[in-house]
Amino acid sequence: MAKARKVIITCAVTGSIHTPSMSPYLPVTPDEIAAAAIGAAEAGAAILHLHARDPKDGRPTQDPAVYQRFLPRIKQATEAVINITTGGGPQMPVAERMQPAAKLKPEVASLNMGSMNFGLFPMLARFPNLKHDWERQHLEKSRDLVFKNTYNDIESILAACSGNGTRFEFECYDISHLYNLAHFLERGLVQPPLFVQSVFGILGGIGTHPEDLMHMRRTADRLFGHDYQWSILGAGRSQIPLATLGAAMGANVRVGLEDSLWAGPGALAESNAQQVRKIRQVLEGLSLEVATPTEAREMLSLKGGDEVGF
Repeated sequence: MAKARKVIITCAVTGSIHTPSMSPYLPVTPDEIAAAAIGAAEAGAAILHLHARDPKDGRPTQDPAVYQRFLPRIKQATEAVINITTGGGPQMPVAERMQPAAKLKPEVASLNMGSMNFGLFPMLARFPNLKHDWERQHLEKSRDLVFKNTYNDIESILAACSGNGTRFEFECYDISHLYNLAHFLERGLVQPPLFVQSVFGILGGIGTHPEDLMHMRRTADRLFGHDYQWSILGAGRSQIPLATLGAAMGANVRVGLEDSLWAGPGALAESNAQQVRKIRQVLEGLSLEVATPTEAREMLSLKGGDEVGF
């Protein structure tokens, strides 16, 4: 009898897209982020994708000292792979965005594979009652924002982190980002297996139609063959439907409150763990098995949790 395929669940615990006023369940303080991450790992997430926030007002921060207030606690309490963002916030310069990953030497760091318009402003109509002034400014400024990730920026992040044995979650928001990744692979600046996170549903990137997902898959297959592990990130209400479709096509999956605040139509997710449990139920219904952290490390050729800098 053939063995069931292993699927890596990544949980993006808190990010820079949603703001604290949008959901009372979004973790903000180091205590909240640690508890949310540990809960997601206990629910079945093999990888925890982490941002940090200023505990005072929830503003995104890339201060390594803030990360140090929760990373060691998560490492001590779980076996999960820890993945630190180099995306940070769209308004941050690349030198600021890469600091935590460069200094703390995680097993995995996220890396956006190209510049793009990054439209968050439609959220203003859905969330009119924002508590902090910075939240409205953060969303409004995205009308005139290019999230800058030039070839030089990408090379700088690769140079700063690769020497630490850190590997990457390559976040690809459009077809051109796959070609950018192929460029770096051809130059030998990245090594397989590539962990390709296909991102759907951000205004400025590829859409959420099933044909969009299949187009990304066909292109990645053509460019990378057997040299990559594919994962699906659907933003907002597309989170579970696209993850389900992707999983049926051979993908790994990503959920979490960074990507979607919802557990169903009109129902806010009360935790990251709730979303992990939901996608786990889907995977098991498809007769797929959830990968353990040890299995995820093997699938992605990671260095191991004992070789990080926290």
